Amino acid sequence: MLKIAYHPTYVHDLPPGHRFPMLKYELIHDQLLYEGIVNQGNFFIPGEIDEYYISLAHDRSYWQRLKHLLLSEKEVRRIGFMLSASLVEREVRIAQGTIEASDYALEHGVAFNVAGGTHHAGSNWGEGFCLLNDQAIAAHYLLHEKKAKKILMVDLDVHQGNGTADIFKDNTAVFTFSVHSQRNFPFRKEVSDLDIGLADGVGDETYLATLKREMPMLIEKVRPDFIFYLSGVDVLASDKLGWLSLSKEGCAKRDEIIFGYCKRFRIPVQVSMGGGYSPVIGDIVDAHCKTFKMAVDILL
Repeated sequence: MLKIAYHPTYVHDLPPGHRFPMLKYELIHDQLLYEGIVNQGNFFIPGEIDEYYISLAHDRSYWQRLKHLLLSEKEVRRIGFMLSASLVEREVRIAQGTIEASDYALEHGVAFNVAGGTHHAGSNWGEGFCLLNDQAIAAHYLLHEKKAKKILMVDLDVHQGNGTADIFKDNTAVFTFSVHSQRNFPFRKEVSDLDIGLADGVGDETYLATLKREMPMLIEKVRPDFIFYLSGVDVLASDKLGWLSLSKEGCAKRDEIIFGYCKRFRIPVQVSMGGGYSPVIGDIVDAHCKTFKMAVDILL
């Protein structure tokens, strides 16, 4: 059974000026139901997080200052959102949703978070609209609870997963893999275990060939017993912040490749949605929903 973390506070508890970029999360929920890909029983509302797991991924001082809204003006500018209690609560709920989705993935093979993919949050900073790194927190949860021994982070958002790379830079139990637009944000890159920075305008052929080449070698090398997949759709040619040129079909094929390897090697996978900034919000929602459909078709 496919389980999907979703909570309405993803949008409604945000400051008014920040609601529109996050509207896609509610629209994904509605579109999945409309297309019949899932039903309401597939969704779950995340519970309360154990803050201990946050402190495994993030510096305790950073988390306490974030929690109590005590970040400096410089730190808040780096995040890009006006800091508020509701915004922090949203990020905490997202992180707990990814933790719970990880448990569901262990049980069913795959699980999603409608939001998440907050990969620019590092050990002691927030950046690029990311305050807490949901997949990093969930990875620490799995390792701490001995539910996984070796984890592969597959980050296919158009922007490098710099925060994830920072958090796991000294952790040999987690292998970080990022395929991204090399010249794009963040302009100061961290070092993942494997970074593939692509040139502007790279399209389906080169992108998909890269994945087909690297994924089997990575699985052979890392031998993961769990995969976190960040499936940003800001790789689309229509994306105003992306700088790559994948078609919708190419983006769907990308998901097919990842889920195909998860099925072939029987590796459970948790999926967080990541970025998407095409001018037409319907294009964003459609591309994200294809990721869900691909998972259902291949893994369930």
